[in-house]
Amino acid sequence: MYTSHYGLADSPFSIAPDPRYLFMSQQHREALAHLMYSIRGEGGFVLLTGEVGAGKTTLCRCFLEQLPAHCDVAFVINPKLTVPELLATLCEELQIALPDEHGNKACIDLINKHLLAAHAQGRTTLLIIDEAQNLSDEVLEQVRLLTNLETHECKLLHIILLGQPELRDKLARPELRQLSQRIVARYHLGPLQRDEIAPYIQHRLSVAGSYLDLFPPAVMRQLFTCTGGVPRKLNVLCDRALLGSYAQGKPRVDRATVRQAAREVFNSSPIRPWHKLALASGALLSTVAVATVLFYGAQPADQPPPAAATAARNTATRIPAPAQPAATAMPRSAAALARLPVPLPAAEIAQTLAYRTLLGQWRIPAPVSDEAGACQQAELFGARCLSGSGDLDSLRRLNLPAVLQLRQPDGQLQHLTLLALQGEQARVVIGQQPHLLTLAALAQAWNGRYTVLWMPPPHYQQPLAPGSRSLAVAWLRQQLGQLPAAGGATLAASYDAGLAARVRQFQLQHDLPGDGIAGPLTLIRLAQAGNPDSPHLSATAPVTIRRE
Repeated sequence: MYTSHYGLADSPFSIAPDPRYLFMSQQHREALAHLMYSIRGEGGFVLLTGEVGAGKTTLCRCFLEQLPAHCDVAFVINPKLTVPELLATLCEELQIALPDEHGNKACIDLINKHLLAAHAQGRTTLLIIDEAQNLSDEVLEQVRLLTNLETHECKLLHIILLGQPELRDKLARPELRQLSQRIVARYHLGPLQRDEIAPYIQHRLSVAGSYLDLFPPAVMRQLFTCTGGVPRKLNVLCDRALLGSYAQGKPRVDRATVRQAAREVFNSSPIRPWHKLALASGALLSTVAVATVLFYGAQPADQPPPAAATAARNTATRIPAPAQPAATAMPRSAAALARLPVPLPAAEIAQTLAYRTLLGQWRIPAPVSDEAGACQQAELFGARCLSGSGDLDSLRRLNLPAVLQLRQPDGQLQHLTLLALQGEQARVVIGQQPHLLTLAALAQAWNGRYTVLWMPPPHYQQPLAPGSRSLAVAWLRQQLGQLPAAGGATLAASYDAGLAARVRQFQLQHDLPGDGIAGPLTLIRLAQAGNPDSPHLSATAPVTIRRE
């Protein structure tokens, strides 16, 4: 009803579990990492719980889209089953033919035979049970017994239990302690934080095709107060608020509209039913020409994820600056690098640990990996690797944590992670041990090669130049304060001559090549201006943007 008016391809706040609309908050990233761990570990249970409407099912759908080709999945969405029904459902999901007359033992034997054959072919079998808090104790015990199907090396069946908080309480009971002891990873998905409301809403709007600022900051705060940050409640309230704004001829949602929507949605006592007004409303309403900040926020969750590869949406993310580790004594020369208080790790291990430290600065789960693997992992979370050659001044201009290559007397390459530049000292991590080095010592040992991570704008694929049209251009306009006075979403997403001139001006102000093309260096500077809390090397004054 309101979608075409606001330039939306479909409803952005549907409560259907569409993975496209999943907003990857820090909690959701870590929860997804736990799910990915379920197929990479040696077996056992993975438990994911969350309040009603927290996004468990949508997250699971996203997880299913990321599964490798060698995984076979049995998904049980109706947990109110008896033991025979559960076994029959598992056979059906795995396409195991059952005889007309079969008991529990026959089903289990066929399942075991199927799992052994799949394992021999290098395949992984995963059982997912949604709404698992509704499982009876008898069925839970049978599910536990299914994990007894194993080889000498691993479990043949990997199991994920999804459920509401009552599931945690149920599994804590003494009679289910055997199952509880087989849970290898647990995560509880809570509501969104206050500062995640705006990026959550804008993410859903952008997926639906809108570049418009439909929910002002004051409304965002009100939405959090009304919903407590529960995604499903947010969706219902935002949908009704947009309908009300459309029906009343408002270009965007205001606080009064949200109050009315909250009465209708949560109190079931509508004062003025907007859907009737909207049906009678045929006038063309004015559109808004404001693109919103799409550089998303994230708050760390209470518990860390397993070291497992994860997947996420291709969205730019606001990352809080992590705490810096304490440093040990400061070597005075390049030769002192070989005499650090802890032994230098082997070259391959040093590289792996350096990239794990770099990923950690951006709150990205870091499986053991080399540079290529680390960059692939970063891309799953919307980040990119940028590698190059330079000197310490180059790193100061980038102002990002970096992995550096060191020259060693034996010719082998060592790697360390540069976390901060403080006067004449550099705070680094070698292996897993933090140290302070003099800049002179670091410069002598460093061969000039570096790799940094950065967060590109949403939907960024290549440098933005005149003629480009995308959400990334809308983000660029927002950062530069170049939102169009008229023309709406189409103009906001178009890279015209005026925007090129503003980009060129920004580049010259910040000692960048003034070519009017927004490549990685320009976008890094802009992102730092919009998110001063992101990881950085120095505590100098943040990048500023002059508003013309």
